[in-house]
Amino acid sequence: MALGLDRPYLIGIGGCGMSALARLLAADGARVSGSDSTSSPVTDTLLGERVRVDFDQTAANLPEDADGVVASAAIKPDHPQLLEAQQRGLPVYTYAEALGRSMAGRTGVSIAGTHGKSTTTAMLGCVLTDAGLDPGVIVGATCGQLGTGCLAERSPERGGATGFRMGSPQIPSGTLAGQPGLLLAEACEFNRSFHHHRPVVGSIANLEADHLDIYGSLDAVIEAFAGFAALLPDESKGGRLLIGHDGAHRREITAGLKCKVETIGFAPAADWVVRTDVADRTVSLDGPGGVHAEWTNLMPGEHNAMNSAVAAALAIGLGADPAIVGRSLSAFRGLDRRLQFLGERVVPGGGSVRVYDDYGHHPTEIDATLRSLRQAERVGQGGAGRLVCVFQPHQHSRTRFLLEEFATSFEHADVVIVPHIYFVRDSEAEKHKVSAADLVDRLRSRGVRAMHLYPFGAIVEHLENVCRPGDLLVVMGAGPVWQVARDYLKGS
Repeated sequence: MALGLDRPYLIGIGGCGMSALARLLAADGARVSGSDSTSSPVTDTLLGERVRVDFDQTAANLPEDADGVVASAAIKPDHPQLLEAQQRGLPVYTYAEALGRSMAGRTGVSIAGTHGKSTTTAMLGCVLTDAGLDPGVIVGATCGQLGTGCLAERSPERGGATGFRMGSPQIPSGTLAGQPGLLLAEACEFNRSFHHHRPVVGSIANLEADHLDIYGSLDAVIEAFAGFAALLPDESKGGRLLIGHDGAHRREITAGLKCKVETIGFAPAADWVVRTDVADRTVSLDGPGGVHAEWTNLMPGEHNAMNSAVAAALAIGLGADPAIVGRSLSAFRGLDRRLQFLGERVVPGGGSVRVYDDYGHHPTEIDATLRSLRQAERVGQGGAGRLVCVFQPHQHSRTRFLLEEFATSFEHADVVIVPHIYFVRDSEAEKHKVSAADLVDRLRSRGVRAMHLYPFGAIVEHLENVCRPGDLLVVMGAGPVWQVARDYLKGS
C-alpha cells in the first residue's frame, strides 16, 4: 500500500484532492475513512463508494482502529482530530506527503506552474485516456469527462464530474508499454508542497510571484520551483521537464538539471512551438522531429491555448498519437469553476444576462479571464452589453502583497463588485492589514466602476438591479463566492 497503512483516516476528506487520494488509497486495498466539516456532493460520492465519512470532527470521533492520518492543507495544527492522532502516536501525513508517497511505484507526472495546473492536468488525463494509456489522475477540480475521456460517451459507472481517475497498474500501450502505470497530479507550490512529489515527468508552464506570505520574494519562489525540477530523475531513467520558453524563469530553474529539458511557447525558438488564433480558438503545436498536432479549443483565451498545448506536448512525449491528441482536445469541455458557463437569466423587459463562474484569484488569471470573455462574447461590440464582475479576494496576505497588481487586472470589466476578503489561512494580525475597501479604492482611482458589498445576498440583490439585457456576469474567486452566481441564476 502507498502509505503502508491499512486503515488511513483523512481529515478534510471532502476536498477535491483529498477525496481523490481517498479513492486511490481505497483502490490500493486500504480501508479508508475520514471526516469533513459539512456534507457535499463529493462526500456523497465517497459514501456511495463505501468510504466512511464523519461530520463530527471532535477528538472522540477519531476511530480507534485508525493506523494513520492524512490531513488536508486546510487543517490547522490545533484541529481536535489531528491533536488526538498525535497524542496516540499515529503517523501523520500532509496531503502533499501522502500524494508523493502514492507516486512511488508509478510513472508520476507532475504539473506545476503558477497558473493553469488543474486545467492542464485534466486535459492531459482526458487525452491520455482517449489515447489508450489509461492514466490515474488526481486533480483539485471536478471534470465531467475525466472518467471516460473526451471522445467516449459517458457511462453510468465512470461518468459524472470527478477529480479522480483510477488508471492501469501498467501502461498498456505506446512507447512506454509495460512500465508502471501513469499517475498525473497537479503540483502545488504552496508551502513547498510539490517538493513531496516523486515525478518522472514534470512541467512548469509559467512562474510568477504568489504565496508571498510563505516565500517573501519572487527569488524564493524561483528557488522552490528549481527544487521541484531537481526531483526529476536523469534523462537515462526517463526524466523529462517541459518548461515555458518565456515567463517561467527557465534559465535559473534548469541550471544543472540532468533530466531532458524541452521548452514550449509562442516563440519560434521554443522546442514546442504553439500557434493560436484567439478569434476562432484554433491551436497548433509543432514539436521535435516534425511532430504536429492541431485542434480547436472550446475554452476561450490565449492562456487556455497554452494550457492545451502543454497537455498535448506531455501526452505526445508519453506516447499518445498526435492525431488523437488533437481530436481529444477539440472535444474537451472544461472543468467546474474554470471559465464555466452556468446559464442565462432572463431580465425584466426582455433579454438575458449570461453567467460564468471562474476560480481565478491571482491578478494574471483575472486579466486573462476577463480579456478572454470580452473577446469570446464580443462584449461592448455592436451594441452588446457590459462585463460585470463579482470578485472575492482570496486571503489577506495575497491581497496585500499584490494589491497594485490586482488594481490593474480589471481593465476589461465595466463594473466590479468586491465582497469581504476570504479569510482562510492568514493570521488575525494579517486580517487587519488590508481590506476589500482598499482594493475598491485602488480600482476607482484607475477609473473602474467598483464597489464593496456584503453579504452575498446583498450582492445578488444589487445584481438584480444593475444587470441589463446583454450583460455578461462573471463571478470569480477561490472562496465560496460561487454561491453568488448560482443564487443570481435561481432568481430567474
